[in-house]
Amino acid sequence: MNGNLVLDYIRATTNLYGIAPFEKIMEIYNQQNDDQICIEDLDAYIEQDLSEYYVYVYYENFVHETVLEFDEFDLVQAKKGNKPYYVPEKGELLKYADMNYYETPKQYRELFRYIRKNFFPSDDEKAEMLCENIRWECTDGPDIQVIFGHFNTAGVDFKNEKQVNEVLQLVMDLANNVRLWENNGHTPHEIFEKFEKPNLGPLPEGVFPGFGDRPKLRLIQGGSSEKVGRNDPCPCGSGKKYKKCCLGKEG
Repeated sequence: MNGNLVLDYIRATTNLYGIAPFEKIMEIYNQQNDDQICIEDLDAYIEQDLSEYYVYVYYENFVHETVLEFDEFDLVQAKKGNKPYYVPEKGELLKYADMNYYETPKQYRELFRYIRKNFFPSDDEKAEMLCENIRWECTDGPDIQVIFGHFNTAGVDFKNEKQVNEVLQLVMDLANNVRLWENNGHTPHEIFEKFEKPNLGPLPEGVFPGFGDRPKLRLIQGGSSEKVGRNDPCPCGSGKKYKKCCLGKEG
């Protein structure tokens, strides 16, 4: 048994699923490798301090720190329900051992191209940072006001409501194509197309799978909340989300 490889699977599945049951890790590992492991082979990691990877043990699961920090274990489990797991091929799966890794679907690239062209034509780094913040926001259930708050923080001025509509559509497309813990790694679009669409009639006009009713559009005038939420831009000015930057470091 390759101990480092087992640890990589633990880290990857925890980052991809938020909550990774011991049995599921063993099953995926054995499907993708010639050498087989059993639950007992995970014992060394159950006793090991994996906090440097933001991984903790909770009951018979490896759990991402964020789930426990915000006391969301039961909530995430309830949202997962009986949804099937998204299991990419080995090479792709192990990329998730890096907690900062995420897929960049075509919807992400389309949003980036739009932002770069219309707002930051000479600053790819600023365009990328804004897209990353929006992408992370989408993983927690996108809040339109918070998302446009990221645009305000980045200094974006919308020309008109047409441009707001265009950005909103791109964000909605991205939100439906990011991998979510509550979907066991599937995107909202995948869940809808593979598991819900065959059992549903036509969607009501204006409803987007995984996103809810389309909100009324308006130009965002700026302003900020006194309380910093975990998905808000970090007050330190780094441009990152609060939970990805200074959350838990104060004091």
